[in-house]
Amino acid sequence: MTDKPSEGHRPEPEGSSIPDEAWEKFVQDAARDRDSVPKEPSARARMVTERLRQQDARGETPEGWRTGPAWQEMNGRAARRRRRWAIVGVPLAVAVAVVALRPSLIPGDPFGTATASPKGAAASPLPAETTAPTAAPGAADPAIPTRARPFAGSPAERWAEGEAGIALPKATQVGSLSKGQVEQALQQTRKLLVDANLDPATLRGERPETALGVIEPRQTELLDLLTTALRKPDKDHDPLWMFSRFDPAEVRLAGDAVKTRGRMTFKAGEHASVVVHADYTFVYPLAREGSTEVARTIIRRVLDVELSDPAKYQVTPGKITVQRYDQEIGNSACSVYDGYLHPEFDSSMPTGAPATGPTTDPYDRSKDIDADRVEGCGTVSRT
Repeated sequence: MTDKPSEGHRPEPEGSSIPDEAWEKFVQDAARDRDSVPKEPSARARMVTERLRQQDARGETPEGWRTGPAWQEMNGRAARRRRRWAIVGVPLAVAVAVVALRPSLIPGDPFGTATASPKGAAASPLPAETTAPTAAPGAADPAIPTRARPFAGSPAERWAEGEAGIALPKATQVGSLSKGQVEQALQQTRKLLVDANLDPATLRGERPETALGVIEPRQTELLDLLTTALRKPDKDHDPLWMFSRFDPAEVRLAGDAVKTRGRMTFKAGEHASVVVHADYTFVYPLAREGSTEVARTIIRRVLDVELSDPAKYQVTPGKITVQRYDQEIGNSACSVYDGYLHPEFDSSMPTGAPATGPTTDPYDRSKDIDADRVEGCGTVSRT
């Protein structure tokens, strides 16, 4: 019977000229090299890694176990179509694969791997938006919003606050309208936006008198619709088409700030007028009484208003005519027409109608608000 040579021992055939010290070194090097040989990753691991690499290149963050609260869209023009979103789940296998490779995505970062944002990030606001963005904003850090930092984890953390985010372009003469008249059109449009979306009284459900007061009194059909909507809201008369309103018995603003981003432009109209185009997104952080949890509702509003020359048309001097008012509202319960926005919180069961539509990024301002408009209810990718 012949014994097999053990590791560290070599057979010594006749005529061997290799010294024992050299053989020992050879054996040790071979063992070390064998341990350091890279192992081929599995096909699934390669697939997940490649997907994450592509998402990082696009500035995206993989979805977690829940894709987020509701999304809601309404068209305020004659042909009103509504698109709303509710929470849907993500397959668990996908979520586990993501967390295994990027554990910092787990809320609270239990493994301590998340990289905190620089303290100066929130204090460095983005420059004003002067042209339409070419893409959605990149993924923010995965921080969880709190009452102390309600915009954490949101691109809006670097946006301007409130009225500061509604900057007016420099007025110039347009046709027969003077520079002063164009400036008046811009200022009236700003008043409407501020009172409709930022005034604390409007946000808690009171009548937005300033916003209603800048609209041309001869625009009776619109004013009657809005008056009915504020007094007795329903599916066909919804104040949310024009105004941002939350039920104070349900939620309050988390902090004092609403984040705002957008732009305003103007051009000559067809009726000896100036047409002002306003496109703004408002981000509202909200909390319930006695809870530290913060949810965000995101509203994008597009307005086209016109101010005509009173010397050539029968109009009320200084009043603006609303030509278009479109809205996209993210994170509000679907099929609820009580005149209030109802944000969804992660700790609560979803309310309203179930989701039937696509997933949409409420922070994406690169597409027109009418693009790919569909009926039904979908999901937001983030809030």
